[in-house]
Amino acid sequence: MFKFITSKPLWVNITVAIGSLGILIVLFFISLGFITGHGQYDKVPDITGQNVYAAINTLESKGFRVEVSDSIFTTSLPALVISKQIPEGSAMVKHGRTIYLTVNRSVPPKIEMPSLIGFSYKSAKMYLESMGLKMGDTTYKPDFARNSVLEQLFNKEPIKPGTQVPVGSSISFVLGAGLSDSAINVPDVVGLTLQQAKSKLALMSLGVGSIIAEGTVTDSLNAFVIKQNPPIFSGATPAIAGQRLINTIKQGTTLDLYISTTAPVKDSTNSYPQQ
Repeated sequence: MFKFITSKPLWVNITVAIGSLGILIVLFFISLGFITGHGQYDKVPDITGQNVYAAINTLESKGFRVEVSDSIFTTSLPALVISKQIPEGSAMVKHGRTIYLTVNRSVPPKIEMPSLIGFSYKSAKMYLESMGLKMGDTTYKPDFARNSVLEQLFNKEPIKPGTQVPVGSSISFVLGAGLSDSAINVPDVVGLTLQQAKSKLALMSLGVGSIIAEGTVTDSLNAFVIKQNPPIFSGATPAIAGQRLINTIKQGTTLDLYISTTAPVKDSTNSYPQQ
């Protein structure tokens, strides 16, 4: 074979080599177009809003590769549907192109419940929605802080800040309705523990204002109320001889409470008469 090559003039060998190389290059580019699918384009179907399994089926049946690249959670879409695709529907792409999908999760993530006590209704609502939570029911009770959040509820139960709740959950509020037009007698909470006093006042739509400790108090909820302001009785001259006037208070206002670790000795002259 080598003798056949060497027996030819040099220019003939060079010409043959160049011709062979040219043929190889032409064949390479012809086969490259076939291998890469050059010039073969397909229209991407729009599968947003479809169930993820049905969408994958549709794409693969048309020769596309599929990859679920991301997931989100939104209450505006059903679970496991396609919220986004890349490339978008109707795009013309090469045959066999990978289509990347974003799926709406079936299980909502959880977030920490914030403390919205004291917020105005409008601010609390905006805060909830910014975190992906929904506004539930609103109820009112007398309180001087009109339209302020007094309680936050989840499934009709008070929810503490930091509690984990699913995104999309409904949070209800108890709001202040302002002071009531009608007045009630000032209740007697002297002798009760602070926790008992708070419960009693809450049932009467009254709040706790300042809490003043007399001496060292380490467990305030179990400390005793030794004095309250306003007191039960008025210092004014009684309307009827021998009868003291009972103070009245509007629902929604607060009482200041003085507490101590030592229970007070009840003075019958400063308490409601036994019925």
